[in-house]
Amino acid sequence: QVQLVESGGGLVQPGGSLRLSCAASGFTFSSYAMSWVRQAPGKGLEWVSGLNNDGGWTLYADSVKGRFTISRENAKNTLYLQLNSLKPEDTAVYYCAKSKGMGYDVWGQGTQVTVSS
Repeated sequence: QVQLVESGGGLVQPGGSLRLSCAASGFTFSSYAMSWVRQAPGKGLEWVSGLNNDGGWTLYADSVKGRFTISRENAKNTLYLQLNSLKPEDTAVYYCAKSKGMGYDVWGQGTQVTVSS
């Protein structure tokens, strides 16, 4: 069964940090590019960051560049997103997604990140 399971979300104050994890199973994780996508309350999906199958290249949305870091550990079938200098506008449900072509074919259930004082 192909599955992605996110964890690590929570409530954090502005300026704080979190590390999100995404555990993959049921497919050859090391063969696929992966991404993080978020959805803020009342808004559509926003791509946040992506990386290729070996982590050799990474991309970030302008809104998170310099604050978030994407990484992966293929030996553990796990994708990560380090969130630093968090802002209230980063509040969203964060999803990891497996790339397929120009889109995604597998999504996790999401983890809530809330940035508030």
